[in-house]
Amino acid sequence: MDKTIKRTSSPAPLYRALRAGLWLLGLLCLAALGFFAWQSFYPVSAAEDWSVHVAHRDVAKAASLMPMLDGSLMVSQELSDGLGSIVRILPDGKRELVVGNLSKPDGMVATQGGWVFSQEVDGAPVSFLKDGVVTELFKGDSVQGLWDDGEFLYAIEDRKVAARILRYRWSDKTLSVVRDQLSEGESIVRCTDGRMLYTEKKKGVVRELTEDRSDPVVLSQLNKPTFLMCDERGLWINEDSTHRARLLLIDKQGRQQTILSFLKAPQSIVRTTKGTYLVAEGGRDRILELVPSVARLDPVTAETAPPPY
Repeated sequence: MDKTIKRTSSPAPLYRALRAGLWLLGLLCLAALGFFAWQSFYPVSAAEDWSVHVAHRDVAKAASLMPMLDGSLMVSQELSDGLGSIVRILPDGKRELVVGNLSKPDGMVATQGGWVFSQEVDGAPVSFLKDGVVTELFKGDSVQGLWDDGEFLYAIEDRKVAARILRYRWSDKTLSVVRDQLSEGESIVRCTDGRMLYTEKKKGVVRELTEDRSDPVVLSQLNKPTFLMCDERGLWINEDSTHRARLLLIDKQGRQQTILSFLKAPQSIVRTTKGTYLVAEGGRDRILELVPSVARLDPVTAETAPPPY
């Protein structure tokens, strides 16, 4: 009898190919994790003539900042689902809860002897806090930035489509829609040259709010511009990006300078009475202090400082 032994192909080549594929996949995953770790932990760097250090740690989702006359600092912690809050950080570092059970509290502004704050969720109220009592002023959809001139309170909505700029009149409590059909409005501010500026994050632009409703673009090609602030140095802009975000300064001649690099989701920036600046870095749950060099440091206090940009 002719006995033929049938040989099957060895699994070794297939195994080697599979092993090589798994090694390659592992290396790609490791490289990706390393890249994101680098993005997250790479230290923030400051421009020449500036330095930066951490002023406060463990401030969950730090968003808006408001220095108080007694040296304390009001901070909104932009957590969702009723976990958000507004806290006061005292000069000795202790913290007090001011308002709790909020959903993504964001913008804050001092006015009318108290504080107005927003919540960045649809249907949430813009509220007024005075003497420990919270009063609802009006409702909006994902309101973020606030600005108040004493007569009107402006609020801008951070929605991907159909965002609005709202204006609340204190005297008669009426609410009007100043602009609509915006794309992710984030911040609104008036500078002492009379211009009112606002951001559209998705479009990467800063616009001027004008009476003829033309709203020309003042700055473009920005990376997710969020909070704006004006002072005598110029216009400050934070980029709300989770990777390699920047703090920009546009001087009065229109020159752009990067003051801070490698930020993670920075939010508001405020001037202190010492002539330094505080930056809420929400992506790392902390507050940074930006310090100019001695040559740049303005020794005057906020009360006697030169007028804003």
